[in-house]
Amino acid sequence: MTNPHPSQSALVLEAQAGDVNAFESLYREHVGKVFGLCLRMLHNAPDAEEMTQEVFVLAWQKLGSFRGDSAFGTWLYRLAANSVLGRLRAQGRWEARFTLAEAPERAGELPRPDQGIDLERAIAALPPAARMVFLLSQVEGYRHAEIAEIIGIAEGTSKAHLHHARQQLRKDLDP
Repeated sequence: MTNPHPSQSALVLEAQAGDVNAFESLYREHVGKVFGLCLRMLHNAPDAEEMTQEVFVLAWQKLGSFRGDSAFGTWLYRLAANSVLGRLRAQGRWEARFTLAEAPERAGELPRPDQGIDLERAIAALPPAARMVFLLSQVEGYRHAEIAEIIGIAEGTSKAHLHHARQQLRKDLDP
């Protein structure tokens, strides 16, 4: 008799063998967290939905490269984090070309403290890597070793990004 609730490891092995139903189970288990990360990084639900789908398509394509050195969720979150950071970097290059050409005095302008900046806007204003580390640490509850593995950076770099994010948030939110 087969196990009606296969373990995540078994699902991964089945999905690697081409079982679409096993991958669908993995998708259902992880889609909420991946979408949450994408939404917090992109600040736009339609973009987050699109990115979530892209991450899972990429996960299906790269599933054969998953060796099981870490949990599947960690591997998937790393894939999502790198995809979001890649999109933000590409958008930044694109936006910089057009923003600077159209309104050089407004390029990179942050809201003034007297404009009533809130936490969400302050987090959105963080550099992408610092924002990612801040969200993974303070919102998702990951430790620096896990963040380092997810994003593919050194643990010390994760700590430095979190320190920078906290300093920037204090500065931006201090009345």
